Amino acid sequence: MAEAGRQARNGTAGWIARLAGTLLLALLLAYLIGLIGFIQSLEKKAPAALAPADGIVVLTGTPERLSEAMGLLDSGKAKRLLVSGVNPEVTREELRAALKADQALFDCCVDLDWRAENTIGNAIETATWAQENAMQRLIVVTSAYHLPRALRELQSAMPEAELTGYPVFQDQVRLNDWWAYPGTAKLLVSEYTKYLVSFARTYLAPPVPGS
Repeated sequence: MAEAGRQARNGTAGWIARLAGTLLLALLLAYLIGLIGFIQSLEKKAPAALAPADGIVVLTGTPERLSEAMGLLDSGKAKRLLVSGVNPEVTREELRAALKADQALFDCCVDLDWRAENTIGNAIETATWAQENAMQRLIVVTSAYHLPRALRELQSAMPEAELTGYPVFQDQVRLNDWWAYPGTAKLLVSEYTKYLVSFARTYLAPPVPGS
């Protein structure tokens, strides 16, 4: 009887181990399929046409993002620009000089946010800024690989806003042949994982209309 019981327990343990292995493999396969789909969905070039909006928000991270956002402001795509996530040690004048921005345009139409420390913070500060300035249509400027998560967070923070993404590209991030470049592959895996976390968080805690 003892031997039979031991065999039964071993059989049950083996079945559980096989089931766990199968589930783990299925999750890994789903993750890889999702990762490939995520990368394929990323914008590979800037939009050919961009309708004017009430405001522009750029999420800091690379110089290219800031330059593109200033270019959109200068070309009249919106009347105000928010630079969200500025390093607290960087002054307004230092940022303007680094961007080589027109003094008058920068002084009149560029707002800086020193509070945001991550994408969630960017979304919160942007929602506050948009509400204070009665803005409903925003152009969101950030890196192409970061844009899906940024739009997800901003839409959650301001569900009634109309958001248009403007992807920015860096030479060192090779989206077309990403698998051949370990640095790009690692970056995209990290960003996709963060996107999944963001998706789950915003899905489980959906925005309240009018909030």
